[in-house]
Amino acid sequence: MAAARRLGYTIVAALLCLGFWQLGQGAYIPAKAWLAQELMQRAWTRTADGETRVVPWPWADTYPVARLTSGSRDIGLIVLAGGSGRTLAFGPGHLSASALPGERGNTIIAGHRDTHFGFLRDVEQGELLGFELPDGKRHVYEVIGVEIVDSRRGSLLLDTDTPMLTLVTCYPFDAREAGGPLRYVVTARMLL
Repeated sequence: MAAARRLGYTIVAALLCLGFWQLGQGAYIPAKAWLAQELMQRAWTRTADGETRVVPWPWADTYPVARLTSGSRDIGLIVLAGGSGRTLAFGPGHLSASALPGERGNTIIAGHRDTHFGFLRDVEQGELLGFELPDGKRHVYEVIGVEIVDSRRGSLLLDTDTPMLTLVTCYPFDAREAGGPLRYVVTARMLL
């Protein structure tokens, strides 16, 4: 009887440990995303004070290039240079082949659907998005379209006559596995 009780305690303890491990795994990505935004906020402040290419942590291979805001959704995200997987793990990334915010052409920003760009799920046509550059210039964009695109068949336009903004994330938002071919694309035009 004592051996059976000990076995029961051991099984319960093992299940509790497994449960806590699973919770930790589930919280890891959002916790990393939050911490990265805090460190990037500090790098952004230094960039706005005049420093150039300030890395958020010593081994970072990216730096802040802009700040994306949505007042109606209480969003304020630091946008990093580049669109590599490493960059997107920490925040939205500006694709270097695209225009910088405020310039003629299309500014393309990519982000993960389950962290920083989760708010795109609820963005609607007519909403305003803001961009702040390190030199203090601010631009306002109005959402003019939301669509789902198959990345195997579609492409994003880089050259436009007017300043445009395209925010891209994976779709569907509640997919169990990342990396499918569908992309959720929010397009906006610059007002100011």
